[in-house]
Amino acid sequence: MADFKEIENLDELTKLLEASSAEPVVIFKHSNTCGISADLYEQVSSLDSVINLVTVQIGRGISNEIESRLGIRHASPQAFVIEDGKVIYSASHYAISPTEIQKYLK
Repeated sequence: MADFKEIENLDELTKLLEASSAEPVVIFKHSNTCGISADLYEQVSSLDSVINLVTVQIGRGISNEIESRLGIRHASPQAFVIEDGKVIYSASHYAISPTEIQKYLK
């Protein structure tokens, strides 16, 4: 089962991106009003990993900063795997694959 941890501020985001130099980091952008996002949230919860969560209705500023720092246009749901500060996996909506995400985790 995934261990979801809400990213609550930009300092936490910065620390996550820095931590990606030691091991891959997963970020999942979630909309709490979207059926597709609810479905993908459930699918991603099957991962045996920490999933860093941004609920876009709560963390709009964090979501915007992720777009800015990673250079990938916002969508929700949206998933990233980041290693050494760089995106090594990115997908949105039904292109998100927990199986693919798991392949990037060590």
